[in-house]
Amino acid sequence: MRVLLFTGKGGVGKTTTSAATATLAALRGHKTLVLSTDPAHSLADAFGVALGDEPTEIGGGAVGSLYGQQVDTQRAFEASWREVQHYLREVLEAGGVDPIEAEELTVLPGAEEVLALLELRRQVGRWDVVVVDCAPTAETLRLLSLPEALNWYMDRVFPVERRVVRSLRPVLSHLAGVPMPPDRVFGAVERLHSELAEVRRLLIDPAVTSVRLVLTPEAVVVAEARRTFTSLAMHGYRVDGVVANRVFPPRDDEFVARWVAAQEEQLAGIAASFGPLPLWRSPYLPTEPVGLTALGELAREVYGDDDPLAVGETPEPMTVERLSADEFVLSVALPLADKREIDLVRKGDELVLTVGSHRRLIALPSALTRCVVDGAGLRDGRLRVRFRPDPDLWMRT
Repeated sequence: MRVLLFTGKGGVGKTTTSAATATLAALRGHKTLVLSTDPAHSLADAFGVALGDEPTEIGGGAVGSLYGQQVDTQRAFEASWREVQHYLREVLEAGGVDPIEAEELTVLPGAEEVLALLELRRQVGRWDVVVVDCAPTAETLRLLSLPEALNWYMDRVFPVERRVVRSLRPVLSHLAGVPMPPDRVFGAVERLHSELAEVRRLLIDPAVTSVRLVLTPEAVVVAEARRTFTSLAMHGYRVDGVVANRVFPPRDDEFVARWVAAQEEQLAGIAASFGPLPLWRSPYLPTEPVGLTALGELAREVYGDDDPLAVGETPEPMTVERLSADEFVLSVALPLADKREIDLVRKGDELVLTVGSHRRLIALPSALTRCVVDGAGLRDGRLRVRFRPDPDLWMRT
């Protein structure tokens, strides 16, 4: 089982690269699904076929077992969130909100990201390879951080809310005239939490899932790819390669020669920044590759003799090491991070790690909850946080 997620800045050829990789996997005998979670689907355009919200065979078996799917988040949302949405409409209508407005207000923010993850979970296990054409980077980062964020809420806030509502439901309903959530609403939220937790386990499994960054050799695009690399690592996701699209071949034409020189400078920076990760190049083609034949040829050009499904060696996203009886180190992978953009705060049994505009709550292992932070530093792409035992807590165990 292999899951590959492709993401990148809008317009860099992410969908084409996803489709080409899936085509090559099918040509090599793997039962393959390529799935689009981008709300602005263009996967069907890349293959030149019609795709729906269920897996649809592409090519009639001409390239092996290849299927495509464009996730219909609205349909999936209605199926899995109906109980909660019905309750929210009751609350709003009881407060005098027009029923049509209430319907619009009960659409869950981020619903498209939630349902895209649930559809991925539903499909895994049915295929040898699942290639995911993700939304552009900002949406992808929000999507991939969602399971852990919801887990924090469910572990800390949700149990308290449920106990309070159960005990006060009769009183509050009578006094306020607003319906209190029944148990089936809480049950729906708990099911969602359980399903997203399964997705999280799948996505951080290094033997199964990895992310590939797609870019073009342009300064603005490369800068965003570097930030994305850092943010993915911060959330525990592994990037296993970079695909550089629309690379000009050498030409005698002076205008093109300038582009070639500028791109080579960017490509050298990419190779230096992303270190040991493979850097695959896709040539700037005279026409857009559409259809199985063109996509298969493109994939062979990009990957050459490399196995596009290989599981590469990547560093552990987070480790804990005991250096001595009096010192522990929590190490978090933050490749390409700028220390000026890092903020670290301890709150109770958690570390709040902020890098640029992205934040992660890290639950401390039990041993470190009985320690105090003794310093932190960024070195070789890893944030190392030092801990020493708190005498008031350590000796109690």
